[in-house]
Amino acid sequence: PGPSVTLDAGKKVLKWGKGYAWNPVAFFSRPKDIDDPEAGMEGYFLASGDLIKSMDGPLGTIAVTPVILPVSGDINDEWGSNREMVCGAKIYFFAWDTDLDIMFLAGEETKDRAGFDFSKNISSNFEIHGEAAIVFDYEKQVADRQGTLSADRYNALNFLAGIRYLTENDTTIIFEYYRNGQGYTCDEINDYFDLIETGYLDYTDSGDMTGLVRSRQYGALYYNRQTIMRDYFYLKVTCKEPFDILYLTPAVISVYNINDQSISITPQVTYAPVTNLELDIRATFVAGHGNTEYGEKINDSKIIASVTCYF
Repeated sequence: PGPSVTLDAGKKVLKWGKGYAWNPVAFFSRPKDIDDPEAGMEGYFLASGDLIKSMDGPLGTIAVTPVILPVSGDINDEWGSNREMVCGAKIYFFAWDTDLDIMFLAGEETKDRAGFDFSKNISSNFEIHGEAAIVFDYEKQVADRQGTLSADRYNALNFLAGIRYLTENDTTIIFEYYRNGQGYTCDEINDYFDLIETGYLDYTDSGDMTGLVRSRQYGALYYNRQTIMRDYFYLKVTCKEPFDILYLTPAVISVYNINDQSISITPQVTYAPVTNLELDIRATFVAGHGNTEYGEKINDSKIIASVTCYF
């Protein structure tokens, strides 16, 4: 059969990557919310296409997806302040019962990057997946405890490996390891927390807010984001309709920071009594010592209830 061609233009979410909680190769997407990776995300204005060719033999399918993302002061301004075209592409292969992707991104202000991902079903109920990406010439801003900001420039390697397993009683287990090559080390995070503490002491002693203002600026620009350190585990266990309770899906989610040994645990219950209506309640508990990612959270726990209607 001949190749099929599709073209798209507009505001769109490109779902690149095989990971559940993180996607290092999702070059044209916003980062997922680690507390709710399945939540819908806002897309970017872009143009993309798909050229798909199916074949006989070990290489069953090949697809090429070019992407052009315009940047200006009026459109996609999160990408930069100057007018430019960010270009990229993904090449998909289905070979030897394995999904494979190779992707890249290139721009003027945006750091060039390249990566790949894969997914393979070992059996009908057991899947493995992974992805890796390099951000070339990445510049990480690091603040010391005196408030001096310095730039650490290097090629950052981010990667993920995970499994998805479905048990006989319809329980799904997702487990992933994520290496954030753009993240901070324990010493770098300790320096930032020390900067905050020193700024607070200066304010209480003399009313000087210089340190607090500086740490707040650094936090807004660099530090106040999810999974800011290097190594993480993610675990989600979901049981569909336990004890034959129709439309009920309980789950437990945990994110563990390997570097500082802090943790987040979230029990969740989802109830979907009718089509296109979903009721959800979740409670998140965090634990960790001082100067750790979860130990320094403003709140030790939170409860979120939501009602979602699809139409």
